[in-house]
Amino acid sequence: MNSLIELDIPQAQRPRYSQVDLQKHSGATYTPEVFAVFVANQMIQLAKLPKRGKIRILDPAVGDGALLDALIKRLPAADRKRVEVIGYDTDLNAIKVASQRLGEDFPGLDIRLEQKDFLEHVLSLGERDDLFSSKDCQEPFHLVIANPPYVRTQIMGTQQAQQLALRFGLTGRVDLYYPFLLAISQVLVAGGISGVITSNRFMTTKSGQAVRRALLSRFQIVHAWDLGDTKLFDAAVLPSVLLARGITDCQHPSVDGIAFSTIYETQDSFQEIAHDPLAALVVEDNTVVEISDGRRFRIRHGILDNGGSPDGLWRVGTQSTDQWLATVEANTWDTFRRIGKIRVGVKSTADKVFIRNDWADLPEGEPELLRPLITRHHARRFKALFPAKAKHVKAILYPHEMTESGRGAVDLSHYPKAKRYLERHRDVLESRTYVIEAGRQWYELWVPQDPSAWSSPKLVFPDISEKPIFWIDTEGGVVNGECYWMRCEKDGDEDLLWLALAVANSTFIEAFYDHRFNNKLYAGRRRFITQYVEKFPLPDPAREDTQVLIAMVKSIYAKIPSREADDLAATLDERVWRVFGLEFEKISG
Repeated sequence: MNSLIELDIPQAQRPRYSQVDLQKHSGATYTPEVFAVFVANQMIQLAKLPKRGKIRILDPAVGDGALLDALIKRLPAADRKRVEVIGYDTDLNAIKVASQRLGEDFPGLDIRLEQKDFLEHVLSLGERDDLFSSKDCQEPFHLVIANPPYVRTQIMGTQQAQQLALRFGLTGRVDLYYPFLLAISQVLVAGGISGVITSNRFMTTKSGQAVRRALLSRFQIVHAWDLGDTKLFDAAVLPSVLLARGITDCQHPSVDGIAFSTIYETQDSFQEIAHDPLAALVVEDNTVVEISDGRRFRIRHGILDNGGSPDGLWRVGTQSTDQWLATVEANTWDTFRRIGKIRVGVKSTADKVFIRNDWADLPEGEPELLRPLITRHHARRFKALFPAKAKHVKAILYPHEMTESGRGAVDLSHYPKAKRYLERHRDVLESRTYVIEAGRQWYELWVPQDPSAWSSPKLVFPDISEKPIFWIDTEGGVVNGECYWMRCEKDGDEDLLWLALAVANSTFIEAFYDHRFNNKLYAGRRRFITQYVEKFPLPDPAREDTQVLIAMVKSIYAKIPSREADDLAATLDERVWRVFGLEFEKISG
């Protein structure tokens, strides 16, 4: 049930994996040999195996057996005779493939593969305190190698999801590999080694807070690799590797000195050549490597820095990065959070009903309650771009208003055209049972936001983009769910919104993002979401050079589009660097 990485397996060997719905449910794909070899090598280099007796090895999501195959092959010949190998998978066909593979490669070895759900198995064994002393005693393992399934717990059965959440202290939207990681800690012997391939999401997302905290307390993490946007394989998510040592209940693992490496694509000049991204990981810190297909990657090696908080975001800590961030901190007055709360745009969960570009063509004419919709097609630095294509010029039927008692649904009896239109689509809207179960009207948006806020000037930006794209909206549009927005929550702070616009559109903020968060998707695209943007720095607005930034960005806004605006933006960019005490750096890409 190995996940994350797609491998071109013959169709006859992967019956359930070729079915999209089942694959989504199980999160199952296979691990390529080159990746399996990388993980196995790291584990064997670190492992101190018992000098006598059995060497117990586990793969809790065995798939086609690639990980176990790679690990066993790298054991010393003398030790290989003492191994006892256990593998679990929920797919009987996968078990058959793995059994044939391992049986052919290691005839005579004690290898037992079972059709079993590893998480259910761990849940049945009880809490850690009685895990190895219960009637159904589970002998711990010296080596655990895994590529857990990647799937949201909402796709699992409710009962199992609740049990997992309770056992491992998980809340909110969590992925199945979270409890998988933590469950491994319950079957790994103290001093044993675990090597796990998983998504890098937990390192930098809010939903990963609990698992970051638990990992640092349940294991002694030795090395973490964020393999970022390498596109090593046809992966559904961005992969990472964790190398960890098992601990006892009374041990307090150290967070200091955990090695952390990252690899992300760049356009900078290269200094070294490697065959593939995994081979490139051996170079020194801050080296750019070109691989055989012409792509270039910057490799960073340092220590894991979580800001001193057990559930803090993970980043590479190096002397140069720490010094760079310290300079920024010394010139930071506050953060974007000072201006106001950053919110995601509206979400209807029925866009075909609420959002259209052809309202005027309806037989009964345009309904009431229409408002212009701001989407990613409006994205342009500083000032919104009016979409060139008519299909991208959309309006939203917005059935919400503010009353003395707060936000609520409008009374449709006052809006006859809107009422007739919505009644025509009532079956679709009422099928959103979660809206009604939440005590809402059947015709409401699922996430409507604050109706009174739309008329205020607001900072808007798409949630995913390679470069920062922030603009000010003064037209009262409703922001769609693919973008985020923020307005001033205190009177007199309006200039801070313009200051934020200047900082957010700078190449400085690209460098800050990469030093502080470095959460990139494929093709260098960054995630501009609340937990990052709210931490963007602001210089002291009382400073004269900061006032110059505010004046310049207002001028750029007024002059867009023009060559003069472009020239001013270039000058503004350099000034933003200097206001934070840094020399201007040209950012590639």
